[in-house]
Amino acid sequence: MGQRHDTLSFLSDYGTDDEFVGVVHSVVASIAPHVRIVDVTHGIAPHDVRAGGLALARSAQYLCPGIVLAVVDPGVGTTRRGVAVEVGGGQSVLVGPDNGLLAPAVAMVGGADRAVSLSDPAWHLPSQGTTFDGRDVFASVAAHLACGIDLAELGDLIDPNGLLPAVVSAAAVETDGLHAEVWWIDRFGNVQLNAGPEDLDDLAGDPSIERFRVRIGDRVLPARRVTAFDQVDPGGLGLLVDSAGLLSLVMCRTSAATDLGLGPADPVVVEVFDGSSGRGATTAVSLGSRPGATSQIDEPPGGRV
Repeated sequence: MGQRHDTLSFLSDYGTDDEFVGVVHSVVASIAPHVRIVDVTHGIAPHDVRAGGLALARSAQYLCPGIVLAVVDPGVGTTRRGVAVEVGGGQSVLVGPDNGLLAPAVAMVGGADRAVSLSDPAWHLPSQGTTFDGRDVFASVAAHLACGIDLAELGDLIDPNGLLPAVVSAAAVETDGLHAEVWWIDRFGNVQLNAGPEDLDDLAGDPSIERFRVRIGDRVLPARRVTAFDQVDPGGLGLLVDSAGLLSLVMCRTSAATDLGLGPADPVVVEVFDGSSGRGATTAVSLGSRPGATSQIDEPPGGRV
């Protein structure tokens, strides 16, 4: 027998309009009634493996040790593998599809100890269809793991280094500025970039420098380094280190994503403000001035999962 777990953290793209989340809860409760389920989020955009992986990575160091059930699975019913991945010396096990969803969180907590392909149907629910592995495979396996079933009982052991990696970009300081990408936009419209404060310091060469310019397409906007949302002037733009330790573009009590017309994976270039006109016109941010701009809801070191 393996280690018994009391907490199961659950992330998916199921939403809450249908019965999917409730059914998964009930399957887990029927097998492991002692388990407390923590719903991390079910608001991942449908099929968005990248967003699900980033959300899981952002959450990883704060999740209680136990089972992590993650399901964003556009390849359900195909030959893609279902996997369970043990981390932290057995403190936690991540269960889900091997499509890059689990990889960022596994990396965040120091890598995998063991991994298994969920190839033994004895631990699955019987089903006439192949489109709800979240219920029939992953929830059932996760619940059995919580009851103390050892990972090796669930199927064939696989090389933990052979898990499908996530496809995420890295920011880079180049001659014309810090080239970054939008990783996430939260419900407040704050725009998280794939860059940290050290990247901004590398760009500026001096951590005391506060004035920057942000280039989005052919627009160049003034921005200031801040430590709180309300430090941003009305109509202005701030560069803030967010709760995940990454740089975010923020505005004071309004959506930066909507005003800037930014969405996940959009490119952003940050430059040091040198007082010259720079390339392109420098324009002030004007709230709501860009009709048609949309806001979408799409990895600090260390880990606890």
